[in-house]
Amino acid sequence: MDAAHKGRVVHSLCHARITGQPKRGVMKSVKTQRIVADARGVAAVAEIWQAGGLVAFPTETVYGLGADARSDVAVASIYEAKGRPSFNPLIVHVADMAAAEALCVFDDTAMRLASAFWPGALTLVLPLRSDAGVSKLVTAGLDTLALRMPDHGLARKLLTAFGGPIAAPSANPSGRISPTTADHVIAGLDGQIDVVIDGGACDVGVESTIVRCVGTPALLRAGGVPTEALEACLGASLVMPDDPAMPQAPGQLASHYAPVGAVRLNVTEPAAGEVLLGFGPVEAPLNLSPAGDLLEAAANLFACLHQLDAMGAARIAVSPIPETGLGRAINDRLRRAAAPRG
Repeated sequence: MDAAHKGRVVHSLCHARITGQPKRGVMKSVKTQRIVADARGVAAVAEIWQAGGLVAFPTETVYGLGADARSDVAVASIYEAKGRPSFNPLIVHVADMAAAEALCVFDDTAMRLASAFWPGALTLVLPLRSDAGVSKLVTAGLDTLALRMPDHGLARKLLTAFGGPIAAPSANPSGRISPTTADHVIAGLDGQIDVVIDGGACDVGVESTIVRCVGTPALLRAGGVPTEALEACLGASLVMPDDPAMPQAPGQLASHYAPVGAVRLNVTEPAAGEVLLGFGPVEAPLNLSPAGDLLEAAANLFACLHQLDAMGAARIAVSPIPETGLGRAINDRLRRAAAPRG
């Protein structure tokens, strides 16, 4: 990326953050830029992340699609770029243990695994600190965070230069093959993201192993660290995916992401006593996006649900939201919020 082009990207993204407008369309009219993994490239990536942009970068496992984990709009842009169908929890990448412990609570088990396998291809799902400051879109509104310290020199340099947590699922369209080279990223996401920094081919080539360290350690996904190595470190067996004691995977419950109040969807005329959560040009105490912008609505969704709880809303009506693009993810979460509760 030449200096002039980088300047235009960063200026546009900074303007979006300062004015509160979503980043929609900043880079989608041009090709995604491929940049060299040198000192200038690292600095450029850090600036783009600081301005709320999307950068694909290599780890030892696969290329990740990274954005500032603290920004609702930046994280919503990840879902938009990937066409991800719902707000599944995302893995957050950090440069060192100090950054990790600022976000999550480590018990003895988690610390043992981190000490043995970090940096490396292991993601730990841990209790989120109340002051962590990450977007609720990253955690899908849950009280846990999936955290990883990558074992890749360029990734660590990028995270250190940025100085904060980066949310990064694999840098491919949702449902497609995970990318292990910059060419794979361009083939799937050209024009959908700001840049890809080319660090060559990934060494491991499969996603990280995910272990939930809340209660009995449980394997949520097999990956780059063998299960046998994890169990040898712990001196005990992990709860396995087909085990009846396996915790329900995040976001899979029919009733989930629910505020305290009862939720009614696709409402054009709220009933007496209902608090309207609006979308588009409607009068409402809270509005996901007065402009009808799905990216803005996605970024605001969990914050609005929490505000409804703070307001003491006992009955909530939600305006119709298009079942297209990010609207599918928004509606998925709202349907779970409105589902009957046991």
